[in-house]
Amino acid sequence: MYRAIRRNKINSVLIILLFVVIIGGLGLLASYIYNSAAIVIWVVLFAGGYAAFQYFSAGKQAIAMSGARQITEADNPRLYRIVENLSITTGTPMPQVYLVTDPAPNAFATGRNPENAMVAATTGLLEIMTDAELEGVMAHELGHVRNYDIRVSMIVYGLVVAVGMLADMFVRIAFFSRNNSNPVVLIFGLVAMIVAPIVASMVQLAVSRQREYLADATGALTTRNPEGLASALHKLSEYGRPLQKQSSSMAHLWIADPLKPGLAQRLFATHPPIPDRIRRLLDMGGKF
Repeated sequence: MYRAIRRNKINSVLIILLFVVIIGGLGLLASYIYNSAAIVIWVVLFAGGYAAFQYFSAGKQAIAMSGARQITEADNPRLYRIVENLSITTGTPMPQVYLVTDPAPNAFATGRNPENAMVAATTGLLEIMTDAELEGVMAHELGHVRNYDIRVSMIVYGLVVAVGMLADMFVRIAFFSRNNSNPVVLIFGLVAMIVAPIVASMVQLAVSRQREYLADATGALTTRNPEGLASALHKLSEYGRPLQKQSSSMAHLWIADPLKPGLAQRLFATHPPIPDRIRRLLDMGGKF
């Protein structure tokens, strides 16, 4: 487990370096096409500044986008006490607890580290889960916190958005510019700028899927009841529905994909298939 946490911290650095390469490549292409070396400097400064801003503010943004409201023990003793007991068991600082008024069963964790973590669950989740199942779900979310997945998630989210914004800006400039003397270079640059956000998103998806497997395992080890989380995942697959407030930018934060199903969503899914996650959990159950 500690090796997995260390690997996630290392992945944070590697992901940043990868995005620096992508962003730097965009800047070099743009500087060549528009014949301005200063573009590279401004691109890197913009991307770095935006990523830093997202790192510190994306958690609160996610809470606001979900429509969640912070609760105390008096507001919802069941949910609050389960999170509190899991925090005590794992030695994790007590996160802020939020409730999302939405019939779709789901939950997520966010924040940049365990000291600034926030966990949220929907009213739909509380309605269909038993205590053991709800404990499994919240242990999964606290697993993201303990494994520093939320930090990786915030970094990746910020950099993906930065790449997309830069690519969109360069494409718009290219279409409206009249000083492009080399159409071959221009076409190559436009293709690269369109492909870069796709590559960045694929990196985000790969990281997100691996994080879900790790959080499942962490949650199962915490509760010593992998069957509880497996049962919760089965209910999420059976009773899951799109959230009322959907946002593709924070889809990877939820325990189950909150977007409407479809071919594109399955191809670019932020989560591994639930049957695979259940199978892994049941395999773990036989080893306790």
